[in-house]
Amino acid sequence: MAEQHDADREPQPIDEEAVWAAIIAGYGDEPADPPGAKPFKSVEDLALLEEKASLPDDSEEPEADRPALGSSITFAPGVGGPRDYRLEQAKDDDLDETDEGHFVPPEPPPLPEADVTSKFAWLAVVGGPVLMLIAVLLQWDMTWWLTTLCIGGFLGGFATLVARMSHGDDEDDDPGRGAVV
Repeated sequence: MAEQHDADREPQPIDEEAVWAAIIAGYGDEPADPPGAKPFKSVEDLALLEEKASLPDDSEEPEADRPALGSSITFAPGVGGPRDYRLEQAKDDDLDETDEGHFVPPEPPPLPEADVTSKFAWLAVVGGPVLMLIAVLLQWDMTWWLTTLCIGGFLGGFATLVARMSHGDDEDDDPGRGAVV
């Protein structure tokens, strides 16, 4: 007898009512395991199997003496783990003659004194936008002189600071020298 291929066969009609009835009838039931699958064993069942294998048949261990299931496993998040380990804080008494002690960085050198021009330039760069922000928050009329003072002060202070920047070392003439240590 010649076998028919799927493409040669006529599609069989599906009885949707029967399929829905089967789905509704099986609602709430656990589906059958697929072929070749091992049955599921809960943690309690596995622990009982281990206990029966380790205990002799004639000895019965009371329920209170047995350790709780999963006592060596942390299930809840947030419970301490290896990344939660903290070193003890070192104390001055812990150090002896061989220890170098704790590193204390030296005091940084004081900042150089700024000249008057730089101070006024910084005042204009910071003060211009702050004055404009205050004017907007307090709903002042933005007159031409207030706008000129805010924007002009910022631009003038910025231009002054850029013009006064150092232009680098005199040794920058030869760009092909490579790294200099």
